[in-house]
Amino acid sequence: MQWWCAAQSIPWDWSWRPYPGVWLFIALLCLAYRAFTRGAAPSRLEIARFAGGALALWVALDWPVGALGSGYLASVHMVQFLLIALLAPPLLIAGLPREALERVRGGRATSVLEFLARPLIALLFFHAIVVATHWPEVVDGLMASQAGSLALDMAWLGGGLAFWWPVVSPIPHRPRFPLGVRICYLIASTVLMTLPYVFLTFAELPFYATYELAPPVGTLSAGEDQRLAGLIMRIGGGTILWTAAGVVFWFWYRSENDPPAEARRG
Repeated sequence: MQWWCAAQSIPWDWSWRPYPGVWLFIALLCLAYRAFTRGAAPSRLEIARFAGGALALWVALDWPVGALGSGYLASVHMVQFLLIALLAPPLLIAGLPREALERVRGGRATSVLEFLARPLIALLFFHAIVVATHWPEVVDGLMASQAGSLALDMAWLGGGLAFWWPVVSPIPHRPRFPLGVRICYLIASTVLMTLPYVFLTFAELPFYATYELAPPVGTLSAGEDQRLAGLIMRIGGGTILWTAAGVVFWFWYRSENDPPAEARRG
């Protein structure tokens, strides 16, 4: 039994496989949320957001997506990236009550987070992780072991949390990062993600030995699978980022056009 999804040389079949390390991670994440929000009374919407983020992680890490992405199909590996780095983090952050965030401000851990979550640092940090974790030698080296696969998944999650924190979290307040600038931040990310997309989509030969030499799944060749991975990054990642930019624009429009509370009361 494997405790975390990693590359295997055995032929793929659809028989269910247990990954207790994934279950433990999701359980600890939920327990940490309960402990963090104790006394802060999160709303039902906040709980639903956090649960959605935890569910996205579970789908990405557990069977069958986790197993397929870890050692069989580069395209499914890219689906994992989108779920772990771009979809789950904003939901997890949006599920944190402001009162709970205010309560832990000023600690050493939050100081590190606030430094990494400065918009420019977060943008560069996240995309450095994106490039590094899609580099062939890094992927082939890490995916061969459970510990390496775990490290890759946690790098995506950590980078995603840093990237989304200045966009989603109300703490700390950033007067120099208003809603209009946040839209530019998200659009800039779609541009920066073009580099790995181009290499994956237009390469003549497969980049990753892990997926090129993996037992076949379906009728896709290794080259077709890699090109599909690039398209998933471009279309799926762009959809998530542009949707987020649209949501931010809606909040920006409302803030610019709604009358202030004092005027409404008057």
